[in-house]
Amino acid sequence: MEWVDAAVVLGSRHFGEGKLVAEVFSREHGRFGGVVHAGRKTLPIVQSGNVVHAGWKARLAEQLGFFQPLEMLEPHATRLLDDPIALAGLSSAVSLIRGATAERQAYPQLYDALIVLIEAMPQSDIWPALYTRFELGLLAALGYGLDLTRCAVTGETDNLAWVSPRTGRAATQDAGAPHADVLLRLPPFLVDPDAELKSGDVADAFALSGFFLERRVFEHKGEGMPDQRRRLIEKLGFAGRL
Repeated sequence: MEWVDAAVVLGSRHFGEGKLVAEVFSREHGRFGGVVHAGRKTLPIVQSGNVVHAGWKARLAEQLGFFQPLEMLEPHATRLLDDPIALAGLSSAVSLIRGATAERQAYPQLYDALIVLIEAMPQSDIWPALYTRFELGLLAALGYGLDLTRCAVTGETDNLAWVSPRTGRAATQDAGAPHADVLLRLPPFLVDPDAELKSGDVADAFALSGFFLERRVFEHKGEGMPDQRRRLIEKLGFAGRL
């Protein structure tokens, strides 16, 4: 069995003497691991977030296999070295892919969303809000998408302001106001791309996506949310970007 595809590097670990197991996330094949030689030229390539040209081969489909070639296409990790918050965002996104997706299952729309996010990270005023959209896209790719198109109570499509933590469905400001103490706030930019981004909106978006990621994904796997995500939110908070 073999395949060739562009992929995002998720990370690597040592595997015996002089070898690594690299893990990548490709559009057409999903999350795959494979053995590579741990030479000086390889180590910069297997940094999380880089986009590579990967060829995976194995005699049998169920084997670990190996990558040949594994060549750099876009050195995103290197480009973000001078931006520790963007690097934290990259690390968090990668950790969610590693922790939430099924191995060897394609998620083409999620791959496209990850590429869009990574390419936006040099734009510090844009990517934090885009990151929260990526998390909602992750939920959708896993079959847990939220219904933010209309009010679950009235059917209206305007003035959506709340999300039910039980159903994941939206509610208008007026319909949800009596239950505001138990509902999650829905920032306007998540339903209207032209909405003004106000202070606190990104924090509310993180709270919204994080609630459902934890309850519907990571608790079911018997795991907690990745520490990388918590560190990202802390860094954004300290920088006043939530």
